[in-house]
Amino acid sequence: MRAGDAVLDAACGTGRALPVLRAATGPAGLLVGLDLTAEMLTEARRRGRGELAHLVRGDVTRLPFADRSYDVLFASGLVSHLPDPEDGLRELARVAADGARLGLFHPVGRAALARRHGRELTPDDVRSEPRIRELLSRTGWRVTEVDDAEDRWLVTAARRGRR
Repeated sequence: MRAGDAVLDAACGTGRALPVLRAATGPAGLLVGLDLTAEMLTEARRRGRGELAHLVRGDVTRLPFADRSYDVLFASGLVSHLPDPEDGLRELARVAADGARLGLFHPVGRAALARRHGRELTPDDVRSEPRIRELLSRTGWRVTEVDDAEDRWLVTAARRGRR
C-alpha cells in the first residue's frame, strides 16, 4: 500500500483495521470502511474511526462504488461469511483497479479454528488453499501468497488486467 491509494476495508466491522490502513495511505489517500450492519458502523464511529475513513453501510455482494475505484481492498473475516464467496470476490474485483491488491485475512488459522469448534478440516472449506486459489482465479485475481499459519490466515492477490 502506498500513500495516496484509494483503499476499501470491506466488512470493516468496528473499524479495527482503519487506523493501520490510514497510516499507510496517509492523509491524501481515500479510505472507506464498508459494513452491512448499522450497529457495527455506529460502534466504529463511537471509537472515532469515522474521523479516519468514510464509513458506508453496504453489502459486499452489491458494492455501492464505481468500477475500478480502489487500489487496495482488505477484508478481515469476510470470505467464510459470504453466502456465495465467488459472487463476493467477483464484486470486489469489479471495484478494483487493474493491478489493485487484495488482502483477505482472518486472525486465526484454519486448523486452529477447526479445533476450537471441534471440527475436522475439509478440502471443500472455502479457505483451503486450492479452493481459495480457484475462486480468486475465476473472479479476476492472481494469488500472490497464501499463509495459513496457526495464528492467522492471509491471502494476497492482484487484480488481473481487463480488456
